[in-house]
Amino acid sequence: MAPNREIWSAGLRSFELRTRANRTVPKWASCLAVLLLTYASYGSEKSDAEWQERISEQVAHHQLDAALATANQRIESSPDDLEAHGWRGRVLAWKGHWAEAESEYRLVLQRVPSDVDILTGLADVLLWQEQAQGALGVLDRARLLAPSNPDVLLRRARVLLVLGRTADACAEFRELLALAPQNQEARKGLDGQNETRHEFRIGEDVDRFNYTDTAQSQSLSLSSRWSPRWSTFLGTNVYQRFTENAAKGTASTTFRITAKQWVTVGGAGANDNSVIPKEEAFFEYGSGFRLENPVFRGLETCYRQHWFWYRGAHVLTIGASDILYLPRDWTWAFTATGARSGFAGTGIEWLPSGSTKLGFPVRNRLAGNIFFAVGSEDFAQVDQIGHFSAHTFGGGLRYRLSQNQDINGYLAAQDRSQGHTQNSFGLNYGIHF
Repeated sequence: MAPNREIWSAGLRSFELRTRANRTVPKWASCLAVLLLTYASYGSEKSDAEWQERISEQVAHHQLDAALATANQRIESSPDDLEAHGWRGRVLAWKGHWAEAESEYRLVLQRVPSDVDILTGLADVLLWQEQAQGALGVLDRARLLAPSNPDVLLRRARVLLVLGRTADACAEFRELLALAPQNQEARKGLDGQNETRHEFRIGEDVDRFNYTDTAQSQSLSLSSRWSPRWSTFLGTNVYQRFTENAAKGTASTTFRITAKQWVTVGGAGANDNSVIPKEEAFFEYGSGFRLENPVFRGLETCYRQHWFWYRGAHVLTIGASDILYLPRDWTWAFTATGARSGFAGTGIEWLPSGSTKLGFPVRNRLAGNIFFAVGSEDFAQVDQIGHFSAHTFGGGLRYRLSQNQDINGYLAAQDRSQGHTQNSFGLNYGIHF
């Protein structure tokens, strides 16, 4: 975008015209001027190449602060260098300074309104600022300029999904796949929109202890997505634990406040027989963030509270969880929880717990995870409250049988205080319809 060659050419032509008008200028002076202008033009082009090569290398090595400094230095010396302003906008966007990046992109577009790369960059920062309609307008301009540009088609499909225009997004994905059949993100996006609205799961869990009989539980659940904003969950669990049988029903609903924010409320009631909570209530608030850097692609963070009422005891848990989305479909989750327990005739006590889980793809249809927890309990059974500490190690696998069916399994080993141990495993099957 830097017009240095044109500037020097215009200067040279002006000098030649003045020389022709004034025949008294010696020929050697004219030749010297041409040489000086040529050398200056060469030096300017060399300088352009040097700073652009430097900033490209800094970005490749994720040195965003250094890259921003390089762009600022270039703008300070050449305020009208649109290439430098474009680079500054990109680096600011990657650093999360979206409003500043938007200003840089708009500055460039005032001079070069047909720059497709700058248009797509502007659309990105508008989307990240939750201005999806504005992002779509920018991408519509880019699509008119470059109707077969894969980056434009993919970004436009993403924005259409955010706006709830699923049919239009699918059409954009199909057009992209016609141009680039190997584009995996477009294929995943199209497959994702072809998924059905309901998921039914059935499962079995077994807990083996070294101090009491084996316990089991069976589960049935139905998750439904009724619209882009509303979804529900209905589930039931049956327990065989400590020679007693118990059953519980759970219901919850989730409302998406925006494309990246949601709130869930729910509760449970049980025929407890003193082995599970008699009543439960819970809510959570979560938000997602897109992170434009090579290591962390996105972040979901969630705050939740859960109340459990047992016969003779009550528990309140307050916790937060974060999920980092890494390259190649890896995920890394963290959870921290504080549990407030109270028993009839005793005082109140707070106990902390935490866990982490790493998820990763194994093969085309197979994904796995490993996890570790310290004192982490879900308080769904009576043996999970009281005064003890625990360390849990485990892992799981998920195999997709077909586009609408999958099977999940896990193994976990827990060491508790007082020499108690618990080994757990479970299997569940899901179908989408």
